[in-house]
Amino acid sequence: MSGPREQPLPPDVIGRDDAVEVLRAFVVDGGLSIAFTRAFEEPDMWGMLLVDIARHAARAFSRETDLSEQEALARIVDMFQAELARPSDLGETSSRTQ
Repeated sequence: MSGPREQPLPPDVIGRDDAVEVLRAFVVDGGLSIAFTRAFEEPDMWGMLLVDIARHAARAFSRETDLSEQEALARIVDMFQAELARPSDLGETSSRTQ
């Protein structure tokens, strides 16, 4: 039985007992499926995490497509704001099963 195509661990977390995975995201049937741990004491830190992810994604698009990093980031931010204003799918958040 095959499993999902997972990303490798970032090199700086290998061998670190203090590293905590906070987010896993998969595309399934064209939609997003995630697992996460609240992880932070304050919700503001999730904003920082989301911005860091957006910046990494923009850099990847600039390396792998004709878009500049700034163009890619602007499109990511535009979609983020559009989804906040008019969600295409609210989804649901379930408690983690043990």
